[in-house]
Parts: sequence; structure tokens; C-alpha cells
Amino acid sequence: YAAVQFPRGATGDDVRAPYGRLAREHHPDRAGADGEAMARINKAYEVLSDPDRRTRYDQHLDTRPPPR
Repeated sequence: YAAVQFPRGATGDDVRAPYGRLAREHHPDRAGADGEAMARINKAYEVLSDPDRRTRYDQHLDTRPPPR
């Protein structure tokens, strides 16, 4: 969720706007762009925009031990 900068409870439509903004900002064709950041953004969007994959990811987050 941090990679695409939206809250966990965001709807599918709420996911597109932050992704689009970040994709434009980090696109490899832009001067000074970060290809590694773009890869993280794309992977996050790929998982979080698919309802089934997002559910599995959320379940994974719920089963992780809390940070110390």
C-alpha cells in the first residue's frame, strides 16, 4: 500500500489515481526517473487492483507478527 500511496480500505477506483500520478512521476522516459521505483509501483498496482490477489495480500498482512 505504501508503494502506491493509498490506504488499505481504498476502493478499486481509488487505486487508479495515485497509481497514474506515481507512474507519470517515475516513468523511465522522464529525466531523472527511477526505474526501480516504477517496478515497485507496477507490482503493487498489479496486486492491489486485482480483487482476488488483494484479498490474499491483505490476509498475508493480517497474519504477520506485529513490528517490534
